[in-house]
Amino acid sequence: MTAVKRPWEMQFWLEDSPGRTLHSKLLNQLTRDIKGGRLASGSLLPGTRTLAKQQGMNRKTVQLVYEELEAQGWLVTRRGSGTYVSETLPEQALSKLHETLVNSTSKTKSVSKIVEGLYQNALGSTNQLPIANDGTPDSRLIPYALLARTYRRVCTGLNQHSDLGYGDPRGTRELRDSVNRMLKDDRFMTCSINQVCILRGSQMGIYLASRVLDPSKGAIVMEELCYLPAKAAFGSNGFRVLHCKVDSHGLDTDCLQEILASHDVAAVYVTPHHQYPTTVCMPMDRRLALLELSKSFEFAILEDDYDHEFHYVTNPIPPLASLPNSENVVHIGSMSKVFAPGLRLGYMAADEAFIERVAQEIVIIDRQGNTLTELVLSDLMSSGEVKRHIRKTRREYEARRNFAASEFARVFGQKVSFSLPTGGMAIWVDISKMVNGRSLKNLNNTDSTLSTLYSSEQTSPTHLRFGFGALNEREISRSIEKLSNILQ
Repeated sequence: MTAVKRPWEMQFWLEDSPGRTLHSKLLNQLTRDIKGGRLASGSLLPGTRTLAKQQGMNRKTVQLVYEELEAQGWLVTRRGSGTYVSETLPEQALSKLHETLVNSTSKTKSVSKIVEGLYQNALGSTNQLPIANDGTPDSRLIPYALLARTYRRVCTGLNQHSDLGYGDPRGTRELRDSVNRMLKDDRFMTCSINQVCILRGSQMGIYLASRVLDPSKGAIVMEELCYLPAKAAFGSNGFRVLHCKVDSHGLDTDCLQEILASHDVAAVYVTPHHQYPTTVCMPMDRRLALLELSKSFEFAILEDDYDHEFHYVTNPIPPLASLPNSENVVHIGSMSKVFAPGLRLGYMAADEAFIERVAQEIVIIDRQGNTLTELVLSDLMSSGEVKRHIRKTRREYEARRNFAASEFARVFGQKVSFSLPTGGMAIWVDISKMVNGRSLKNLNNTDSTLSTLYSSEQTSPTHLRFGFGALNEREISRSIEKLSNILQ
């Protein structure tokens, strides 16, 4: 084993350790730290001279303690390398009673199956295991050199002005101003800088919006085929979730009106630009009808404007937040897909009082965002680099969409059908002819997700969502051919 240098000097507190002598106190404390996990298997211990000096004791005392723990199987000494915690520790079995006493999870709230599934999926991505690609961007398109240059330039400026202290929980003024200008110029929205809050991605915005809203005022309505992380956020904040019908034009406002007639509703969560997961765009008449209902029944509209930048046919319809009667709209967007999900930057635009309540929640859980990254993105937006990058990647994603559509036609022929999406990074494919009522549990294809995942009502899948954004043409062909073999 190669020894790993420690960035910090390991400290030991012996005052509370049982024992009358320094020898017994050190022996008991080291054993306690190993059992408790503070000293993990394979950890390098301080040298005897270093530890003796730190604790103000004789070096011989430390040597005797190490030798005794090595004899018991807790430590192992490697000549010329040092003393390590043993990879194989002595038996530490606990009785069922003691396991219950030390198991802290018995004191925590249980989580829903949705949350557990999302968590396991997130762990899969960190371990480089296959996870569902339902429309994620291609990290190979990230302009790493541009990001590096901008970070370096911003860091130099921060060094000169010593500007990395605590700041506004709503985000840096520079980025809020840049986002505000984008919303005005590109999204037709009229708002002030005080109506903008910077977030760690759109999911944080969804969670905070439902955190600020009051579950006693009513349920949250979602589309019947919906974005599961949003549903999990609403449930975790105490909301009952009702589902509204979705058709080829997105959320069915006639169905919503029926729900409003029989239920108290605090908010409606909607993805009008590219309905998730079906990718359809909500037309203007429905948008206006939804806004009128919001005014009449006094509910908030949580507008998740994901993938707005990637629209391939004509100009996108203006977001709900830019239209008449939009006073109750909370507009949530993200810059994560524009550059990289790992940057974790999103935003929320709403009335000033709502933004202030959100900022109060941020103070409790986060204090503020990442000042450095926010200043970098503001610099990129102000210089026009963000817009240039969007134009470049939009052309690439449009080409991939077109190629994926042609490959589905080549491989499946008339066995499947779909409408070419006007934007986004996924295609919603009707596979009902091939499935014919069969219950499929797993496609074993990380680029395709069955419609049953997005609904609690479907038992047999009728569609699948194919993510093409993260794949080049060769990968698209291979994935669709593999999908054909599975379905047939």
